[in-house]
Amino acid sequence: MRQKKTYALGLLLILSLTLSAAMAQSTTKKKDKGKTIITGDTRVEQLVEKHIELNERVKTIPGFRIQVASLSGTDSRRRAFELKAKLKEVYPDTETYIVFDEPNFKVKVGDFRTKLEAFAFLTEMRATFPGTIIKDNVYALPFVWDDLVPESDEDQF
Repeated sequence: MRQKKTYALGLLLILSLTLSAAMAQSTTKKKDKGKTIITGDTRVEQLVEKHIELNERVKTIPGFRIQVASLSGTDSRRRAFELKAKLKEVYPDTETYIVFDEPNFKVKVGDFRTKLEAFAFLTEMRATFPGTIIKDNVYALPFVWDDLVPESDEDQF
């Protein structure tokens, strides 16, 4: 007898839940069907907008440069520019930079996207310029979107 009451109560409960769900669905308007409204903290939306704005302004990607020399002393500036000129003679297609990091003038080469690219160039130039190193620091390199994305599938291989 007790089992029949439990069964009846369970059936009544399931029936009432089904009816209430059906009534709740029938009260939604047809124009609101298929729309999802998300309410949340407005500060999250502001952060996303700020991130998008920053990405539109900054036209750089992370990359690596090879440090050829770190020069200090009275004539370090002159020696740095001489070394830069020599690097341009040997590697005319590679960008060369002089960075003044007080009190040193650092001569760096390359705009490498990966450390592997930088290492390949480093092994090539070590014979001519011993003591060169890949800096662990990542630099922001300028980029052109067309250089990163191939125009067709044939350009990928």
